[in-house]
Amino acid sequence: MSVIIWITEGTWPACVDAAREHTAGREDLVLLHVTDDTVAEAAHGAFAGLLGRGHRERDPGTRLEGLSRAAVDDLFAEAERRLGRPARRLDLRGRAEQRVVRAAEGADLLVCARDGDHRHLGPRSLGPATRFVVDHAPCPILLVWPETAPGLGSLPPPPPAHPQP
Repeated sequence: MSVIIWITEGTWPACVDAAREHTAGREDLVLLHVTDDTVAEAAHGAFAGLLGRGHRERDPGTRLEGLSRAAVDDLFAEAERRLGRPARRLDLRGRAEQRVVRAAEGADLLVCARDGDHRHLGPRSLGPATRFVVDHAPCPILLVWPETAPGLGSLPPPPPAHPQP
């Protein structure tokens, strides 16, 4: 069985805990992280266009890429420690929702966390990327709350009943 654990900076502990709790130890575990390179690309472009002709060594985009790689390495290391058993690392770049759905092809389970409004139950508890993944994943999904789920009191009231004619 192949289990992909989508880790993001804000919700990874809940995903790792859920994978550890809901797998038996025989599964092939994959820690998946997706980096959006738009910030580094913008820094490269701004530097090249405005400041950096002939001075590649001062390109802030290169520094941002290095910091990003170091942060992802730290995230993987923390996730592996918390998981407590070996897992493969899959470090992808691009639009998260697209990359996660494609990475999930052939998987037996994808573990991901709600990343929207954590105060209420309902569809707004999913951010746009996670909503896309939930709607398009080609495998079963274990969707977890990154902290304790809100109570049923957060449900919206039912719609008003329409009188019968």
